Amino acid sequence: MRYDRTVHLETDFATAVAAVREALAEQGFGILTEIDVTATLKAKLGHDMEDYVILGACNPPLAHRALEIDRTIGLLLPCNVVVRADGDHTVVQAIDPGTMTALTGLEALRPVAEEAASRLDAALAALASHRA
Repeated sequence: MRYDRTVHLETDFATAVAAVREALAEQGFGILTEIDVTATLKAKLGHDMEDYVILGACNPPLAHRALEIDRTIGLLLPCNVVVRADGDHTVVQAIDPGTMTALTGLEALRPVAEEAASRLDAALAALASHRA
């Protein structure tokens, strides 16, 4: 089962991160958390790796709808979006919201997952079309 939605951008990492934030905001997602994996692994383990951040994106109305169906769904919220350097381009990956339905088996979550997927797909498409 694929659990990601991915686009490749021909731009530098910092520009891509800013463009991802903007594209998500246009689809009603705010960034609740940001984990700088590169800095964390360097500080804690002395390990060098490519630029890599995890953005915890949340669309409050969708999160509310999902939580009204299943309080445990909070384990799968917010939607993680990874921005990572890959050679001379940047990869942007979002979790497929359909995993909420697949993992829980709760069909009532399907409309929420479908709307979240539609919004994430629109954000990724905007990034890909503008070549960030």
